[in-house]
Amino acid sequence: MTINAAVKDIPLADLLSLLSNPDLPFFRYALLSGLLAAIPFGIIGTFVVVRRISYIAGAISHCVLGGIGAGLYCQQVLGIPWLSPQVGAISVALVAAIILTLVSLRAQQREDSVIGALWAAGMAIGLLFIAKTPGYIDPMSYLFGNILLISKTDLYYIIALDIIVIVLVYQFYSQLLAVCFDEEYARLRGVPTHWLYLLLLCLTALTIVLLVRLVGIVMVIALLTLPAAIAGTFSRSILQMIIVATLLCGIFITAGLGISYELDLPSGPAIIILATISYLLVAIGSTLIQKIRL
Repeated sequence: MTINAAVKDIPLADLLSLLSNPDLPFFRYALLSGLLAAIPFGIIGTFVVVRRISYIAGAISHCVLGGIGAGLYCQQVLGIPWLSPQVGAISVALVAAIILTLVSLRAQQREDSVIGALWAAGMAIGLLFIAKTPGYIDPMSYLFGNILLISKTDLYYIIALDIIVIVLVYQFYSQLLAVCFDEEYARLRGVPTHWLYLLLLCLTALTIVLLVRLVGIVMVIALLTLPAAIAGTFSRSILQMIIVATLLCGIFITAGLGISYELDLPSGPAIIILATISYLLVAIGSTLIQKIRL
């Protein structure tokens, strides 16, 4: 569903009136959820980029489909009402985070092979469960998301995630920095790096699961990493990078919604394309500036 498909009779000049229109709560929820989502995207995305675990985050995001498919199957076929797609997604994402932590820290197998296996297996298992669940279930809604379908309940989940991320990152900020920049030195100083790395991956998993409704499983990794990558170009500290990444994420989501309204495009892809173009422009611009200085 595109924005124009739902509000096609409202002119672009009156776009802001959508926010106060009691008959169109979905647009209000979409914008508010996007601004709230910018907080965990900016914070966790910064640590993901600095620690260089984007591929691990990508594997977790694709494993989520396995949990969603299992949740749908358990609810509709096995008659387990509490095992919803959301519960299944959270469970699978946390299990994937634990497996990837153990593989990264202890196992002898090549880490990239395990990441690739989890990436593909999660998607395959999810599609198999969906195929065996009666009724028509469109996997595209999970793969690419739809921010316009955000409900008031989803907003509460995002607010809860914001609180969890802010509290835990504030509590372990110095230790997380040590793990991201010099894990070996931190370990020698007695910092429990293994547990902190697991904490970082679990926070990443929760962020991905609860925000996958915005842009989908396939594109959530882009919104998690691109604003942080852009912020890293202009920032001189991690705290500054977090703030800039959060602001950029909010700008991309807000501007993406406006662009999708004006051009009658799906909101998720519009947001990601805007973030991608911005990243490419910043990357090219910074490269040219460095060459000029040399």
